[in-house]
Amino acid sequence: MTIRVVVADDQAVVRAGFRTILESEEDMQVVGEAADGASAVTAARRHHPDVVLMDVRMPNTDGISATRQLAGAGVPCPVPVLVITTFDLDEYVFAALRAGASGFLLKDTEPDDLVAAVRVVAAGEGLVAPAVTRRLIAEFARVSAPPATPSRDPLADLTDREREILLLIAKGLSNTEIADALVVSASTVKTHVGNLLAKLDCRDRVQAVVLAYETGVVKPGR
Repeated sequence: MTIRVVVADDQAVVRAGFRTILESEEDMQVVGEAADGASAVTAARRHHPDVVLMDVRMPNTDGISATRQLAGAGVPCPVPVLVITTFDLDEYVFAALRAGASGFLLKDTEPDDLVAAVRVVAAGEGLVAPAVTRRLIAEFARVSAPPATPSRDPLADLTDREREILLLIAKGLSNTEIADALVVSASTVKTHVGNLLAKLDCRDRVQAVVLAYETGVVKPGR
């Protein structure tokens, strides 16, 4: 099954580089390119990609606004967005979390890591494991204003095991690492992850991690 990708970056040389890397893989195809956020939205709606690689800083409509239009709350058919940033603590990336981004990469990432990230996001898992993403989310939680106190505990429906797995997800562990830590099978972990995402109404692991920080399951810096 071919993974269809739209690449959005205001630098033509960057787009060309990403295209070369991705199309060297048998299971990937770049179906569109865009030089700004508005064009990225148009390309995504035209080509229906599995993943959009989205630069943050672009002219006219920036990557955050484009991400919100493609993957934000209330979007009928959200498109997974993998945000690409130059700086690992770019304040704009924090806003991208809110906008619905499914993962983050640095522009100087290794080609193999880029390919792996696209596959992870295309599979709907969200890119949480890399250390840069853990730092971004922790920093996001630290600098963001506290959310309004909910009328109901959003974690109330989780079982003890699901809370435990949510904590491990928020610490950046993969399903395999969680299975090793809890001495259970990877398929069991996958089932628990699916159940907790459904109960929390989270599209992917990134949203679950943000919720974990916001509700105090994990504290920034810990």
